[in-house]
Amino acid sequence: MVQPENLVFCGTPQFAVPTLEKLVEAGFNVRLVLTQPDRPKGRGLGLVASPVKQAALRLGLPVYQPEKIKQNEELRAKLDEIGPSAIIVVGYGRIIPGWMLQLPKDGNINLHASLLPKYRGAAPIQWAVANGENVTGVTTMRIDAGLDTGDILLQKELAILGEDTAETLSPRLAAIGAELMIETLRGLSERTISPQPQKDDQATLAPILKKEDGRIDFSRTALEIYNRLRGFQPWPGAFTSFRGKTLNITAAKPSAEEIPQAQLLIQDDKLFVGCGKSTALELLEIQPEGKKRISASDFVHGYRPQAGERVGE
Repeated sequence: MVQPENLVFCGTPQFAVPTLEKLVEAGFNVRLVLTQPDRPKGRGLGLVASPVKQAALRLGLPVYQPEKIKQNEELRAKLDEIGPSAIIVVGYGRIIPGWMLQLPKDGNINLHASLLPKYRGAAPIQWAVANGENVTGVTTMRIDAGLDTGDILLQKELAILGEDTAETLSPRLAAIGAELMIETLRGLSERTISPQPQKDDQATLAPILKKEDGRIDFSRTALEIYNRLRGFQPWPGAFTSFRGKTLNITAAKPSAEEIPQAQLLIQDDKLFVGCGKSTALELLEIQPEGKKRISASDFVHGYRPQAGERVGE
């Protein structure tokens, strides 16, 4: 089996790291790693390298961090010199320009964290969990000029467990995605893969998350709210308001209680809230505005919410 001679890897988040590691482990010649510039982070706002940069340096790979790539002559010269057989893109966070799409013979190959054409967009893991899906997966595809619209190369399914959050699901998808990328590159090299066009009429979207997506709408059922809480981890989470201040709900579960919508019920130090269609959530862990996370029972003792008091107003 002949390995592709030269690869360029484009990625930024932790999700992309297993794929980069697998490429090196499998003997592929990664000539350059593109990742986003170091960003300020933490209280001191010191510059922090992306997870992909940290992995690339650990693996001894050259790193390039352009702020822009569309009209970047320096980048263009670097890639022309390398002449990659394929460009691998995993969560890079930049739109790949036309000149990069046309450069390698095997194309720009993307690992996407859904079973395309479902959940095209920036947040496929979060929306799959938030929408209560039982199954998701990963797709390798050839990037074209659209948003996750290119031809599918290979796919692999993965079950979403009932207790999964976006944070627990992501590493499992990253791991099977890394294996799928190796399988894809070998299949392309051996010409055993037949790219399949996506069925656009079956597409769904997974748009980038906004802060407002985390605001709890108590007209939704308890299960819908619970799924969104699981999906929108670690950000934007799930929040409402109580006595005029923000109240983050950090852990909850559906309950059999029947309570008017958005009203609180206290039973033996347990705290419940009414949701849509005569459903209810038991609130397990709460973070009042400006405070640390506390248990529901500590909240009941500290804030003394009254039965019938409402949230979200």
